[in-house]
Amino acid sequence: MIQNRAAMEFNWTVGLISFITLFCSILIRRKKAATAGKRQPPAPPGWPVFGNLFNLGSVPHRTVAGLATEYGPVVRLKLGSVNTVSILSAKAATELFKNHDLTFVERTITETSKSHDYDKSSLALAPYGMYWRVLRKICTVEMLVAKRINQSSDVRRQCVDNMLDWIETEANSAKTGKGVHVAKFVFLASFNLLGNLMLSRDLANPDSKLGSEFFTSMLGLMEWGGHPNISDLYPWLKWFDLQGLRSKMDRDVGKAMEIATGWVKERVEKRLKEAEQCSSERRKDFLDVLLDYEGTGKDEPEKMSERDITIFILEIFLAGSETTSSTIDDHKGNATHAPIPFLVPRKARHDTNFMGYHIPKDSQLFVNAWAIGRDPECWENPNSFEPERFLGSTIDYKGQHFELIPFGAGRRMCVGVPLAQRVLHLVLGSLLHEFDWEVESHVQPETLDMSDKMGVVVRKLEALKAIPKKVKY
Repeated sequence: MIQNRAAMEFNWTVGLISFITLFCSILIRRKKAATAGKRQPPAPPGWPVFGNLFNLGSVPHRTVAGLATEYGPVVRLKLGSVNTVSILSAKAATELFKNHDLTFVERTITETSKSHDYDKSSLALAPYGMYWRVLRKICTVEMLVAKRINQSSDVRRQCVDNMLDWIETEANSAKTGKGVHVAKFVFLASFNLLGNLMLSRDLANPDSKLGSEFFTSMLGLMEWGGHPNISDLYPWLKWFDLQGLRSKMDRDVGKAMEIATGWVKERVEKRLKEAEQCSSERRKDFLDVLLDYEGTGKDEPEKMSERDITIFILEIFLAGSETTSSTIDDHKGNATHAPIPFLVPRKARHDTNFMGYHIPKDSQLFVNAWAIGRDPECWENPNSFEPERFLGSTIDYKGQHFELIPFGAGRRMCVGVPLAQRVLHLVLGSLLHEFDWEVESHVQPETLDMSDKMGVVVRKLEALKAIPKKVKY
């Protein structure tokens, strides 16, 4: 009986594998037939089933950039079952953003970003349409504008002053010759800054239990969202959640939303009391802007829903804290620009011809900002850290010069540039003005490990630790 049952289970497993293999073969043949005779971008040879996964290595932004030498600025990759195109030069990026921005305006949605329908309410990921336009208008017209940002200068200064105090305290308590983890303190300061701009409260505060829980949950979102997920490469496997990433993301997104929703409800109640008392002394923050929103167009929502506001709060922290700290870490470590090596992936809305190549509908498109920032056709000594190259240069990072696009470009460009340029300069300038920095006593500058590791952003494999010496003026 046991042998018969084992034989039946074995036959069932073999049958299932055979069916999946046959099904995949049919799909592959159909796709090949559909694109037969159409010139596709050049591609490195791949493996059956796996495609070009083994071409990526542990630092895909570097390995994919290296393909440009042999295959040119537009490279096709098969990542599992996903058709992918990578943009590797400023010329190709110019063509994309100037002439094909609308064709590739949709986003590739990862399995973890679908947690609690996060992707549907996110400005970065929401489908291109009315809701996305409303969010973007709120950001660019009401929230991240010069007047409102300038009004918060005292908040930025206070958060940076706190960071400098934390660093000095840590340095004084450290053993002789031991450095401090610079990016950690920048991350905490960025998190508090966003907490004050968004919610008028410090969140990276050990005395705040809810703040600490929210901070921990947001770290989880960044961790799970940065992991390569087999469910994205083979969508039919998503139900199994083989790496457990979706369940972990569900847990942390759920907790973060629960806490943020509580803050939204708390604010709504506070606003009602203020209205009853005719009080208007409190300065409005970003949450007030969202709650004050009223649609004016016939297709616009009348108000922002509680759920949409909650997810927007999460997005502000995801977008602003990790990128700021990694950028400072890179600058202090003498690296070059682009903390996010691949811009948020786009997706083809329909079959299109791009630079003479056929790109099928639903193809995923990666813009390798790391490679573009090192394009030898645009930059002299492209792999050297030479900030002086921008002295007297008209090139900037605001989306009109496609050889430098750390914030992206086109319709989906990051809306946080006005805030980021103030925060980054203030933080970096303060770190350099308040302290003289030395490497740890056991480290030689020429032996610093400058290797990368991938996540939501690119960081150094070995976190930068440096010894701050207080400057006396």
